Order: sequence, then structure tokens, then C-alpha cells
Amino acid sequence: MVERGAGDLPLPDDWPADPEAILSFNRMGSFDWDLDTGRLHLDRTAHELFDLTPGEFDGLPASLASRVPRIDAQRLDARVAEAMKSGSTDYGSYFRVRRRDGTPRWTHTQAHVRRDASGRPRRIVGIVRDATFELNDRAVRARRTGPEAVARRTSVVQVATESLAHARTVQDIIDVLKDSRGLTHLGAKSLVLGLVEAGRIRLVAEGPAGSFVPGTRVTRIDEPYPMSEVVRTLAPRFIESPEEFAESYPVLWPHLTGLRITSAAYLPLIAQARPIGALGLLYHDRYGFSEEERDVLVALGSSIAQGLRRAMFYEQEKDLATGLQKAMLPRTIPAVPGADLAVRYRSASLGRDVGGDWYDVIPLPGGRVGAMIGDVQGHDTHAAAVMGQLRIVLRAYAAEGHTPATVMARASVFLHELDTARFATCLYAEADLSTGVVQLVRAGHLDPLVRHTDGTCRRQPVEGGMPLGLSAEFGRLDYPVTTIELDPGQTLLLCTDGLVEQPGADLDDGLLALTALVEDGPRDLQRLADRLCAAADERGGDDDVALLLLRRLGVGAPQSGGRLQHRVTAGDPRALHDARRMIRSAVAAWGARDRADDIELVADEMITNALVHTDGPAVVTLRVLAGTQRRLRVDVEDPSSALPRRRDAGDSGVSGRGLLLVDQLADVWGVEARGSGKCVWSEFVVPPRT
Repeated sequence: MVERGAGDLPLPDDWPADPEAILSFNRMGSFDWDLDTGRLHLDRTAHELFDLTPGEFDGLPASLASRVPRIDAQRLDARVAEAMKSGSTDYGSYFRVRRRDGTPRWTHTQAHVRRDASGRPRRIVGIVRDATFELNDRAVRARRTGPEAVARRTSVVQVATESLAHARTVQDIIDVLKDSRGLTHLGAKSLVLGLVEAGRIRLVAEGPAGSFVPGTRVTRIDEPYPMSEVVRTLAPRFIESPEEFAESYPVLWPHLTGLRITSAAYLPLIAQARPIGALGLLYHDRYGFSEEERDVLVALGSSIAQGLRRAMFYEQEKDLATGLQKAMLPRTIPAVPGADLAVRYRSASLGRDVGGDWYDVIPLPGGRVGAMIGDVQGHDTHAAAVMGQLRIVLRAYAAEGHTPATVMARASVFLHELDTARFATCLYAEADLSTGVVQLVRAGHLDPLVRHTDGTCRRQPVEGGMPLGLSAEFGRLDYPVTTIELDPGQTLLLCTDGLVEQPGADLDDGLLALTALVEDGPRDLQRLADRLCAAADERGGDDDVALLLLRRLGVGAPQSGGRLQHRVTAGDPRALHDARRMIRSAVAAWGARDRADDIELVADEMITNALVHTDGPAVVTLRVLAGTQRRLRVDVEDPSSALPRRRDAGDSGVSGRGLLLVDQLADVWGVEARGSGKCVWSEFVVPPRT
């Protein structure tokens, strides 16, 4: 079945056949947003509403950022996201457009979300229109009908409060105060905003530019300034004339004469019964304040104080959570001989919550290195705390010498037994840098990418198991191992889904886009990492990003070949199965397919003998030896010092043929005494690598 493109989805029933002609007659523009490609088409009238020429707009929604104030853009993005997630078919919203000369114009959009048969949003079509006169007319009618002052000023507080409700940071609050229509209708021509910090008032905003009074950036609460007074008394201060200002504040007034101030209102910003700051509104075309105007300004001050309190609490939690997560991540990445490394972490662009994304690099004995990337479910400080514990456990299991599959299984059991309902995805790669052999284990995570020396990039499929925690809960601790070879100059890329997620696209599409970006990226790993993270930032995703790049460096000395090791415990058929899988994958990866059956059968007999005739586990080591002939060697170590002996199985015997098979199929084999047991080994001549 061929899937239809977003452009083939039907339009709403009431959508006109020739929208541009009909809509432009009513001064409306239309847009068509293809969520699959991310391209946004604007018609001629829509270009005019955004004060753009067709040649200026490249079809990317992010390119409209210079025209739409940030606070409005965030509110509009939230409205669109809510409509897509809730299954709604349409939405509407007002937002401002800043024209070339800086003047704001109110705009209204009404849109339809088009979905495919599975319910996935694929296309958004809609109209945009200039709503400035409409909103102004509402304000005029409010002044002419009903209780004039109350209606108009209540509208002012409502508009300002709605704008403040979407503010997340203190800077967002400042943007609202400097750009809000509410303050414009109040007629204030300049403002100052100060926050109380350690018994002092620090100015954090003033406008317009040039209205700052020297020496007042940081002032004490006991100084003779109006902001200090309202913080001390917790009562607003209304100054109704220039004469009153000059008489009440002789130290400050001489610096304000150039602003032609005729009156002012200073409001204490009180939250939880204590002052957190003060706001000053300065006017130059009015005298005095009516009782209604004073009530509205006090109500406005209360709304601003609550918004500031939320923003300050948000920033404190953000700093705390970010600090916790940074403490959980590795402070430094160790220098690994034979490898070039680059790591990056970016927290989500929206929201105070941080996620459980992590990376780690673990130097291992024998010229090996472990590289892992993962993501704990959730976006909060608990996710960061679980991430820190899980990263340490994974690091410990890997450093103890466990195989990658065992590392994953044990970590899953740990997470399941931890007092948390969270699960985690993870990808672990153990690389022998001298040979390039890489063992990959995946627990519900994204596949890695491999960038070749010619710059091409491909997705590396890795057979995966269930996420950590869930596999232990459901008793499915089987983690298959995928073996690949990384040639000198090739790069392994591990990342979390925040790097590939795109609005309106699935993860496969995101991986394809990431692959293309890696192919076009610079060869230098640090610059490549920066570019990939910058691309994620431009998309404005709401998820954290963790990235790990590992490039195998070329070396001048001849290399011996691959080396893999696996521990098989008696009574554990799963371990024997995993050992066979490892041997089969390694033989194929090392270019010895012609002898795969012989090698697997001999190794299986050697392992079985060790398990049957000894009381301990068997440790299987597979490696490639270089020399006049390229040879693949299988070592099976066990804790028994008793040497194996060949027995005659007889015509009907079912045992006794193991060493006979080893002798017949291996090119050479033997036994070596070890300090704690023995090692039975066999070697096979394999073709040289091309």
C-alpha cells in the first residue's frame, strides 16, 4: 500500500476552491503547512501581513521568528501542539506581528489540522488576518458603553494577566511588560522594574532605552527613592504632578526632567506576604489618578508579582535540576589511546524539567573502551537522580569485565529492584581499538550510526532487547550482541532521541535526516558535534539531547585482529546460546565465513567438555592472530587442572567424540596449564582480509 503524502490529504469541506482570490478580497491570507517536510507555504496576502516579500521567506516556520515576539510565538506553538496531541481538527489564536519599522500589529489565525487514516497529523491549512482594528474597536466600545473606566481597565488587566500566564522566566515577564498592549492602553511611556535581592533593589528592566538614571542600578531599601519607599511600606505610591515628584524625591527628580514626566505610579510587587520587587510606570501626558485607575494598577501589580514569583521559582528549580544532572554526568571524558571522542549534552529548550539522558566512556583493559548512551523515562529531578545511579552501576558492571549482554541484564535487574517506576533505554558499545572489533548491545534504544572514511554515513542495525527495568519485570533478560568492525578513520555515533525527533515526523525519518546531516558535516568531531546540536536547537525540540562520537584512529603497527570474550556458566543454556551467537557473528565480521561451521562446532565441543567435566564456568575467548598466515584462535578456560583425554566412543557410543571432532576440524589444537586451571585452544587458518 502506498502511503499518501501530506499534500494529498483532503482539505476541509468549507475550504474555497480558489482561496487566494476570495481571501485577499477580505484582507485574509492563507497558509499550508506540510508537517512531513516542515515546509510552510504563504500566499501573497499572508506575506503582506508578515511584512515579507516572497523572496525573503524560505518556507521554514522558524524564519518567522524575527516577525513574531518570542512570548507570542511560545503561546502559539503551545496552542498548535495542544491541537495536534488532543486530536482536535482546528484551532485559533491571536498573536502579534512586528513590522519592519517596529510597530506591532495584532493578527488572528484560524487553522484546520488534517490527519491521515491512522490519526497522525500530516498537514495544517488555515487563514491569517489583521486583527488590530478589531481589537482597537473592542477597546473603544468598552470605553463608550457601560461603566467606562471599570470596563476598559478590567480589559487591560485581563490582557496583561493572559500574557503573563505564558511567561516562564523573568526575561519573559520583562518582555511582556515592555511590549504588552495592556501597558500601552494605560498610557505609560516608560517603566522601571527592580527585584529585591539581599536587602537591595536591583534594576532588571527599564524602557525606553536611555531612561536609566545613573547610580540607581543597585540601591538600598532605605534610600530616598520611590521604589525603595514602596518596598519598605508595601503600599503603592502615586505621584500626580511634576511638582509633587520634585518635592518628594529631590535626589531623583533632576535626572528625570529630560523625560518630561507629569505623573508616575510605583507599585510594590508582593508575593506570599513579602516584597519581591517594585514596578514604576512613568507618564508624560496625564495628571492624577482616579480611584478606578488606582485599583486597576494595584491589581496589575499583583498579577505581575505572581508572574514574577512563578518565574523566579521556575528558574531556581531549573538551576537545581540542571545542576543535579550535570553532577550526575561525567565531569571529564578520559583520553583513550587509539580513539578520538566528542560528547555533548543539551537540556530541553522549554520547561524547567530536565531529563534522564546520559553518556559515558569507560576505559577497559587490553586496549578496549566502553561507550554508552541512555535515557531514563521522564523529565524531572527524579529522572536525573535515577540516571546517575544507573550510569554508575553500568560503569561498575563494565569495569568488572562482564560481557556487554551481562552488563545490560544486570543493569536491568538493578533498575527493576530500585524503588522507582521508571525504565530506561540504553545502547552499549564495547570496542577493541587495536582491532576495530565492536560489540553492540541495545536495550530499547535508537540504532547507532557509522560514518565511513569517505564521509558517507549509514544506520547500523542492532538486534535489541527490552528497555532496562522492563526486561527484568517481564523476565526477558536476553540481550543479543551485534558484532561489527570499525576501520581506522570510521566514526561511531550514539545519541538519544532528542537529536532526531522532528515535529510531524517519526523517528525513522529523523534518523534519515540525521544521517544526511552527518554526511554533510565537518570531519572534525568537535565541530561535527556542535553542528548536530545546533540543528537540534534550531528545531526547538522539547526533549534533552545526549550525543557521543567515537572515531577509531589509525595506527602504524600491524594489528593482530579481533578479540572477544564470553563467560558461560554451567546450567545456563542462555549463556551457551549467547556464546554461539557471538562466535557466529564474529566469524562473519572477520571474514571467515567459509570456516564458520567448523569453528562453531569445535568451539561448542570445547565449551561443552569444560561444563560437563569441571565444576566451574568456562571463559571463551575468540581472537584473530596475524602472521605468515591469518589464524582464528578459540580459547576455552576452566578452573580444573585435569587435562582432557581422547576416548574411544565405540560403535554405539553417544559421547567420547568431542576431542575427535576438535582434532579433525581444527588445523591445530592443544592444552595450556593456567595458574587456576587450564586452557584448551584451537586454531583455524582463515583468508586474509581484503
